[in-house]
Amino acid sequence: MEIDDTRQIVLQVGATLKKIRKEKKMSLDELSELTGVSKLTLGNIERGETNPTVGILWKISKGISLPLMTLFSSESSVNIFRAGKGLRFASEQKNWIIEPILKNTNHDIEMYRAYLRPNSSYNPEAHHTNTTEIATVMSGSVSIQVNEEIYSLNQYDTISFRADSSHSYLNPTDNETVLHITLKYEV
Repeated sequence: MEIDDTRQIVLQVGATLKKIRKEKKMSLDELSELTGVSKLTLGNIERGETNPTVGILWKISKGISLPLMTLFSSESSVNIFRAGKGLRFASEQKNWIIEPILKNTNHDIEMYRAYLRPNSSYNPEAHHTNTTEIATVMSGSVSIQVNEEIYSLNQYDTISFRADSSHSYLNPTDNETVLHITLKYEV
């Protein structure tokens, strides 16, 4: 199945979130308190009335202690994720965009295609405890700060680090940087 209908996927994310919340026997108020996301926003997501930012999705994922891709359940055994098509989530500043491309059945590995706009940076919240992030530069270059250290990567360079620590991405160039990001959760 090709993912080319963003509206359908937004509805699917909302339905999945509502199902998870009900399974955990939580009210919207309780989920809001747990995730730090407003009850109004959570309700809008559950009803498929909004396309949430990547930051909001990370807060929800971390708050309910489930990998982000759990929100994107799929019944098909074959999925194609074409670059630039299908589901995309942007940061609030619209300078960081991710496209989910893989979730394994054990929910311990996720993969994303990420785009960092020219002359911009992205500072994500720390991920789940004991999460490893592996980033490979597919085009362009990037500086990645992990805790206090800065690492410069060029095309096809790869870095691996603990994603539950402070980290950020900086694209100091005039060209967009494309990354392939894998998250490995400790389960």
